[in-house]
Amino acid sequence: MIRNEGRLDRALRIILGLALIAIVFVGPQTPVGWIGVVPLVTGLVGMCPLYSLLGINTCGLKRG
Repeated sequence: MIRNEGRLDRALRIILGLALIAIVFVGPQTPVGWIGVVPLVTGLVGMCPLYSLLGINTCGLKRG
């Protein structure tokens, strides 16, 4: 599995995912907030299947 998300992209996904999941417990308590699991998992793993299909890579340059 090749990472295709950069640091900023991953951080924003994790924040968005946690915010959406928090809505389930704090806000209007609708199950729609569970959609936040998708950006949370993709942010933690660093790989987005949709990015792979579209050929997008936000990792930047490989160093080393």
